Amino acid sequence: MATVLIHPEPIGNSLTRVLDMLGLTWKAIANPTLALESAPSGGWSGAVITVDGNPDQAFELSRSIRNDEDADTRVLFLVSADMLPELADHTDLFDDFCLTPFHPAELEARLEHLLRRSDGGGDAAIITYGPLRLNVETYQAMVDGRALDLTYMEYELLRYLAAQPGKVFSREILLSEVWGYDYYGGARTVDVHIRRLRSKLGEEHASLISTVRSVGYRLGTARWG
Repeated sequence: MATVLIHPEPIGNSLTRVLDMLGLTWKAIANPTLALESAPSGGWSGAVITVDGNPDQAFELSRSIRNDEDADTRVLFLVSADMLPELADHTDLFDDFCLTPFHPAELEARLEHLLRRSDGGGDAAIITYGPLRLNVETYQAMVDGRALDLTYMEYELLRYLAAQPGKVFSREILLSEVWGYDYYGGARTVDVHIRRLRSKLGEEHASLISTVRSVGYRLGTARWG
C-alpha cells in the first residue's frame, strides 16, 4: 500500500487520528535528509509537512521531494496563520495547505483530495468563461485547452468566481462561501489562493481574476460597462 510521509516526528494525536481514520499507511520522519532514502518503491504517495517551528527545513524537504523525477508526490503544508506570509514566497513547494490548529474534518477532506487521482470521463456540467472551462463533476479545469493542476480549495474558489462572472466578492464572503462559515482562517488565506490561481492560469490569463481595490475579487469583466 502507498505510504504518506509525515514530517516532523513526533506527530500530534489529532493528526494521527485523521491519518488512521482515512486508513492511510504513513511514516513519520524527523530527519529530512532521510526522506528520500526511506521512500518506498515508487516514492511517497503524499507528504504532510508542518511548516511551523522550522520553516526553512520544511521548505527544503518539500523542495527535495519535488525534485525527485521518479515520483509524483503531492505536498500538503500544515501552517499557522502567522506563517502564511512565508507561504506566499514558496507557492511552488506545496499543492495545498491547512491552517493549524486544524479541524479534523477539513484536514480529512484536503488529504482525500490531495491523494486522489482524477479518472475523468463521463457526462458532466461544464462552467465556461472565455478560455476557461470547469467540469463540476470531475473537479477538472482547463484554460485554452491546457489542464490546470488545482488543489481542492483552489478549484472551489475558481468555480465559485466563474459561476458568477463579473460579480465582485469580498474576502469575507469568499471565506464564508468557499471555506465555510466555521472556518477560522483570515482574509490572507483568500489572497494566497488567488495568487496561486493566477500563477497556475499563467501570465496570459492571470488577468481573468481582477482585484477590486478595497473590496475583493472578481472573475471576468464588470457587468456594468
